[in-house]
Amino acid sequence: MKGAAVLEARDLHFGYPGAGAAVLAGVSLALRPGEVVALLGANGSGKSTLLRLLLGLLRPGRGTLCLEGRPWAAWRRRERARRVAYVPQIHQVPFPYLVRDLVALGRIPQRGLLRTLGADDRDAVARALERLHITHLAERPYHELSGGERQLCLIARALVQEAQVIVMDEPVTGLDYGHQWRLLALIRELAAAGRAVIMSTHYPDHALNAANRVLLLHAGRLAADGPPEAVVTPANLLLLTGLAVSAHRIPGGPLALVPELVTTWRAAHG
Repeated sequence: MKGAAVLEARDLHFGYPGAGAAVLAGVSLALRPGEVVALLGANGSGKSTLLRLLLGLLRPGRGTLCLEGRPWAAWRRRERARRVAYVPQIHQVPFPYLVRDLVALGRIPQRGLLRTLGADDRDAVARALERLHITHLAERPYHELSGGERQLCLIARALVQEAQVIVMDEPVTGLDYGHQWRLLALIRELAAAGRAVIMSTHYPDHALNAANRVLLLHAGRLAADGPPEAVVTPANLLLLTGLAVSAHRIPGGPLALVPELVTTWRAAHG
């Protein structure tokens, strides 16, 4: 993907105090406009920690982080929030917000904390709710929703922020099959419109079908970085999961991944 990096990390190292071994070591990456980067890794590989470093929520023990070519620390908090949005994996809210009010919080970086919502803010909220197919939830209390519905609300909040960079920590968490793939299609649309998206995932098929680039994180280090079909390979998945997988080309379509234990079970049981 050509173009200057909008978010760039160089040689990041990080360890939690008293934890012993480093969680991340020597991680470098660059995120560019129009790009969807999938961060693929097993549980405990450091995916969420890396995303929190990219957001400035954690400070690296070594290494640098730049936003639009400037050191992260050189930006004021509101300036960063205008440029980088975050969709967390889990989010607890301290107040019983209605969905529309929770989503509207994403407008704070644009309008300031004390300004009331204007017509353009309300329009942005309405568009985001419609885009996520959750307009019918607008007047519902957020805390009464299912986990998947809450996740869609958090994504809507990130959309109204209108940031160029969107950082998503396992964004399909709690979503049913249809909503998972509709969200992945939306992520591709956002990138096509010039946004830069990085998302962590446990699903190799999501990385294959939604990303322009895949980062394979293993034991705190980047084991691979490249086009999806060059990274999401049987050999790399064996390294990542300990599971033997075969790859099959769908005629006129993408690769399909089949764990060999499924093939073995079918052969034995018909």
